[in-house]
Amino acid sequence: MDESRLDVLLARYGGAVPRYTSYPPATRFDPDTGAAQSAGWLDAVAAETPISLYLHVPFCHEMCSFCGCNTSVVNSSSVRAAYGALLIEEISRVAGRLHGRGRVTALHWGGGTPTALPPSTFARVMREIERQFTFMPDAERAIELDPRHLPDDYPALLKTYRFTRASVGVQDLDPVVQQACGRLQPEVLTATCLARLRSEAGVASVNVDLMYGLPHQTMASVGATARRIAHYEPDRIAVFGYAHVPWKVRRQTLIDGQALPGTRARFEQRAEIDDVLRGAGYVAVGLDHYARPSDHLARTGGQTGAPGTRLHRNFQGYTTDDAPVLIGLGASAISLFPEGIVQNAATTQAYARALGRDAALPVQHGLARTEDDHRRWTVIERLMCDLAVDLRATTGVGWGAFGGARARLAGFERDGLVTIHDTHVQVTELGRPFLRAVAAVFDATLPAATEGPRHAVAV
Repeated sequence: MDESRLDVLLARYGGAVPRYTSYPPATRFDPDTGAAQSAGWLDAVAAETPISLYLHVPFCHEMCSFCGCNTSVVNSSSVRAAYGALLIEEISRVAGRLHGRGRVTALHWGGGTPTALPPSTFARVMREIERQFTFMPDAERAIELDPRHLPDDYPALLKTYRFTRASVGVQDLDPVVQQACGRLQPEVLTATCLARLRSEAGVASVNVDLMYGLPHQTMASVGATARRIAHYEPDRIAVFGYAHVPWKVRRQTLIDGQALPGTRARFEQRAEIDDVLRGAGYVAVGLDHYARPSDHLARTGGQTGAPGTRLHRNFQGYTTDDAPVLIGLGASAISLFPEGIVQNAATTQAYARALGRDAALPVQHGLARTEDDHRRWTVIERLMCDLAVDLRATTGVGWGAFGGARARLAGFERDGLVTIHDTHVQVTELGRPFLRAVAAVFDATLPAATEGPRHAVAV
């Protein structure tokens, strides 16, 4: 692409917008929506409703300066074990409201680093989950891992509890970039971790996370990392743009802002990774995921998806799980219900205090979703997943229900980022990197410029 044209597109559409893992976005959570509403929404779950479970472990062995997750370094095994006891208590309270209703179709452990829990604690939590919830036979069981810290007992544990997927953090293999980010991870550690997951843990599918926009990254370095990772043939690769939000995440102040690539360089790094992974046979899925053609994500997602299947998006990213209820467990975990969204108390201390109050749920805030919210999320999700949506066919209404969305998309259409025919919007391949900006056209909650920065840049 001509550099001057690229600069124009980045200036027009590269501003700060949400990542659209839910709608309305988490920046709109309100303390007036809390434990009482969450309890009522749990009570309303019907008997055979598919549900997903997400467990958050807010501990790491080391702190990466780029990380925006709710986590901290905690070396005390007794503190980690005590957190496991809190998880078990919350599991009991949630299950007590469900009274056996719901069927688990997906389980995801995230963080932080879930394997920071002592193996015996992890096993106790898993036993409690299996005792309190009914799992579907083909339920996915997934966990996030740090290759630098995979305790010897964990591969066998994952096999015992039938984990089917594991996500491995890599970000970048260049030692200079790693040093600047406080994450020293030799390639051999990653390779060994992937091999152990496949051979010892029996995990059928492995994912790898990469990142662009980090300090000292170049097109050459990100391309080299992508080639090396593709060599190990992970089933899925997620490619995230680093979100530099030091006003929101204090640890990011450790990153030298002068070493960060500029807007155009970020775009070119993303394009280089895209070229490498497609050249290695991966299928592009949505905004930032790649999958081997045999993987269910590739067979479900976007224009390559099989008829009658749908790709979905939630706080864990892209998924083929279509459960209408996602129950978050642990400090800062977010739950999604048809009626609304709630988030648990963010810190472990606040989470513990909330669980110490009678039989209350440890919810801090959230929001109830209106009919308009559902309609807008349906459109946004389909754009983020399929790069296309037909407003009338999908929501039953036309452009009039979305304010001035049609007029706002006119510029995208002139610039070749979308095509529009009646109520059908199609994002072009040129428009894929600007997908969040396209989705933002249908967002009625975006803050005014006077409210200050709330989100990361779109590209």
